[in-house]
Amino acid sequence: MNSLEDLVASSSVSENPLHVLTDFLEEQKRLENARQVENMKFVGYTLELNYDTAKIITSDPYKIAVGGIPRGSFLILVPNDFQGLPVHFTLLRVAGVSPTPLSNHVQQTYFELHKKSMPELDVWTQSELQWGALDCDVMGMFYQNPTDSKELEFSGDVNNVVSAHRYQVYSPSQEILDLIVNGLVNENGRYSLGNLRATECLLTRDTSQQPEVKISVDDFKGTRTAMFGKTRLGKSNVVKLIAESIIKSSERDKNVGQIIFDINGEYANDNPQDGNKSIRSAYEEQCVVYALTKRPGTESKDLRLNFYEQPSSCKDVLSSLLEQDKQQANYVKSFSSVDLPSIEDINSAEENEKVRMIRKVQLYWAILVKAGFPYNEKKLKNLKLRAKHTSGFNPGFSKEVRQKIYGDSIPEKPKSIYDLVSEIDALATYINEKGSSGLKSTSSNKPILNADDEALINFFKPKSGSGPIILRDYMKYHSKDATNFTDEILEYMDEGKTVILDLGNATDKIRRYFSDLISQSVFNHQEQKFVNNNLNEKYIQLYFEEAHNLFPPNTDDHTGVYSRFAKEGAKFHIGMVYSTQSPSTISKELLAQTENFFVGHLSSSDETRALSKVQTAFNGVEEDIQKAKTPGYMRMLTMSHRFVVPLQANKFEVIAGEE
Repeated sequence: MNSLEDLVASSSVSENPLHVLTDFLEEQKRLENARQVENMKFVGYTLELNYDTAKIITSDPYKIAVGGIPRGSFLILVPNDFQGLPVHFTLLRVAGVSPTPLSNHVQQTYFELHKKSMPELDVWTQSELQWGALDCDVMGMFYQNPTDSKELEFSGDVNNVVSAHRYQVYSPSQEILDLIVNGLVNENGRYSLGNLRATECLLTRDTSQQPEVKISVDDFKGTRTAMFGKTRLGKSNVVKLIAESIIKSSERDKNVGQIIFDINGEYANDNPQDGNKSIRSAYEEQCVVYALTKRPGTESKDLRLNFYEQPSSCKDVLSSLLEQDKQQANYVKSFSSVDLPSIEDINSAEENEKVRMIRKVQLYWAILVKAGFPYNEKKLKNLKLRAKHTSGFNPGFSKEVRQKIYGDSIPEKPKSIYDLVSEIDALATYINEKGSSGLKSTSSNKPILNADDEALINFFKPKSGSGPIILRDYMKYHSKDATNFTDEILEYMDEGKTVILDLGNATDKIRRYFSDLISQSVFNHQEQKFVNNNLNEKYIQLYFEEAHNLFPPNTDDHTGVYSRFAKEGAKFHIGMVYSTQSPSTISKELLAQTENFFVGHLSSSDETRALSKVQTAFNGVEEDIQKAKTPGYMRMLTMSHRFVVPLQANKFEVIAGEE
């Protein structure tokens, strides 16, 4: 090796992060001259080198001195002579053990030794047998920027490959490891996520000496982040750490709002039994919880729906719940198939279309009242549903029709919701006894009721069956005082708050409903900002669990909101973190668009192949992903990282430090 003094003199590295390399090489040279092999980081020499792989030769004393060389660990390859080039090193990742040119001879020697049961080896045989070779993947090169000596650069390839004997291989020091895993991380909003952990086995490793692994909040804003791995192995914990880093980074500028769809209630509620702390309790001032069911000790807003004021969407919810509960009666199926108009649709419709639309909603209201759903009559009046001869609680039946329904004792036209229910009850009784064919318009002589109307009336008062009473199980999702929480949530997003939707007590259908409703609102909100050139630096971050339900692998629908998140989210400053157990259960289109990955244990080679197929950086670590089952042990790849970094994530209770 040339004199390190000459190297330092010819290269301005004092202000470059790579000064740790020159310091390291100087120290190694000093230890070599003092013959202190046990303190050296020297590993060996290159036996074979090309652009993608390397084979290195090493010896037992070297491996023991560095605490072992596990598969997946990083090594650095340094030329003997930099030949006027800026300071640099090639990064290697150990892939496995490789045969040497003397492997057959060594095996024969071992065989003879064991056969003869020789207790000790002579010094010459021992020296011969302790050498071995390792296969390594070439990850790329760290080097000093040729035009700016203060800047660190990384390339995924190498500039040149010369004869193997021109290189030496070292196990990196803690300072160089820190450079490897953090030197490329964006400086803005840096947070510690955990510590470097090359292998699951910690037999000879002091984890406290492993460098911290940093992430940058800027890598997650407006991007897609995947969490893969079996359950209870740390995905949710890492999600909490990412959410925490965004909360802390936006405390001043309030520029990132977050929505967490909490299907298990673990982000909104502490779980002392498992020792889990929630995001809400750690950052109460920055978090707002919406819950279907209030939980003791957790302050929350009402997430329930007003089934009266949102007839179109809430009727769909009821239909899905009935379907899920396998209500098979024909009159129930007919009710479930009815599509109701929204209040907005009614108010914007042509005058001649409004009458039938309003009657549909009135029939639906009568069903809810009969089922016992509480209502706020004043709020319903303020909806101002009006059309020719029809108003909020008056279906507007002609005098002739009402005479057929009531006979000679015709009451006043309905003025209250109670009057409406009485009118619908009389109508249903008449139809059950005489049919609906005689109920026609006096002006057009056409039936006043269509198939949807009759399906609603038949559900209101079936000839046989329970009728509206079967809806009572779903009253827990209804509140007569429910607010328009979607508008509130969007306001919180603009204020940089974190909103947690506690859906722990909801069915899959209800969870999907809220996910669809709020996701569409968020997309429209950000799209409108984009159109008006008003996005500025405001971002919204969404967190989805059980993501395979939202992003299935085989779908022809590329126009839905979730597909649009995948394709257009970055443009509208919408980022998302999605979690699931298996990469193969996720849309390939989304996987191809995903920038950040956190991967825990996957038990199937099909899953690891699916992962490495869409993200080639995971080539070579598939077997390690399948074998490691330690909670919190993840393989990470972010926009800042050009290669996979293995780490042991911090536990959420241990607050990640800010740089």
